Formats: sequence, C-alpha cells, structure tokens
Amino acid sequence: MNCLHPTPLLDKIVVMDPKPWRDRVRDEEELLAQLNQAASDAASRRAQALRDGVKELGTVADVARDLGRSWQAVDQALKRDDRKKAAKPPTTE
Repeated sequence: MNCLHPTPLLDKIVVMDPKPWRDRVRDEEELLAQLNQAASDAASRRAQALRDGVKELGTVADVARDLGRSWQAVDQALKRDDRKKAAKPPTTE
C-alpha cells in the first residue's frame, strides 16, 4: 500500500496572474512592427538580388523565365522597391 506524505510547498497551487491585456496588446504590436520591418528588409534584399539577375541575364523577362515567374511579378517587385527608396530620405549612417 502506498503512503502519501504531506508536501507543504507542493500542496499549494499557485495561480499566476495572467499578464494584463494592455501589456499583451503592446507586446504583440511590438512584435508585429518587428515582423513588418523584417519583411520590408527581406523585400529590399530580394529586389537587389533581382537587379543583380537583370545585370547578369540582361532583361527582367530573362530573370523571370529563369525563376519560373511572370515578368510582371519581377517588374512589380523592382518598382515597389524603387518607390520605397524614393519615399525614404537618405540616411547618414
């Protein structure tokens, strides 16, 4: 027969208060901002890679064909990046 011994520290169930909803919202908004910045940075790097492909292959259509994408998709990615760069003032880093 098993005999249970009292365990004073483990016998109490401690319920932790959940993080207040305002703090959770703030945390999630910060995370979304970080993710948006990461996506924007990735799109810029992708556009630069596409530009390098155009330099190597000669045309947007050749790059698109090589990647198995439409030339419109490649062209739009490049134009979006151009617009984003034009909207940002240059930094002095």
